[in-house]
Amino acid sequence: MTLTAQCPDCGNARGLFNHCPHCGSEIQPDLSTDVVEINIKQGAPTVEEALELLTEHLRQCSELGIKAIVLIHGYGSSGEGGRIKWAIQDALESNRYADRVTEYFFGERVAYGTDSYHALLKRRPGLKQYLKRFKEGNTGMTVLLLGTSHRNA
Repeated sequence: MTLTAQCPDCGNARGLFNHCPHCGSEIQPDLSTDVVEINIKQGAPTVEEALELLTEHLRQCSELGIKAIVLIHGYGSSGEGGRIKWAIQDALESNRYADRVTEYFFGERVAYGTDSYHALLKRRPGLKQYLKRFKEGNTGMTVLLLGTSHRNA
């Protein structure tokens, strides 16, 4: 999935995090949402590459004023969780991203109707369209809240 937005210089569609292919502008676009979805597993990165991508996306999202990220990291094919999922969860729990991520919710704990589900909607109503995928809990996704004050795994 590629995140797109309108270029503030020329008005053409462009990727959210890269320069405009039409005019070359590196000015970040204004967004009409404070929630984005990022598929960190797209392109089959290694664990290290995925963590580097996440670091870069977190920096860019913070600069753009994004308040919540629905992070798709996949579950892996082993039936026990994939390496990227476990590395991201470990990084979150060991505060690797504490400078940007101040609250996170693992997909398996955010099933429809749970306390975590309602807490997320209360903090970020824009998540409602994404949380529909969490009806039974979704082990391949994690919700990251940026700039809030609590942690909840």
